[in-house]
Amino acid sequence: MPKMKTHRASAKRFRVTGSGLIIKNKAGRRHDLGKKTSKRKRNMRKADVVANADAKVVRQLIPYK
Repeated sequence: MPKMKTHRASAKRFRVTGSGLIIKNKAGRRHDLGKKTSKRKRNMRKADVVANADAKVVRQLIPYK
């Protein structure tokens, strides 16, 4: 059976931690930043763990990461 192909767009968006969790950047930092509080923007800098329901799908997209 041939090797699976990695979904390149997903590979650029998600990382896998040493413990196997999938990490992503938070959404909402592109525009309309004037109406968001500094605290909200600061918290969006941190990485976020992907929900278990979505992690299953992401794992199939990035099989070798």
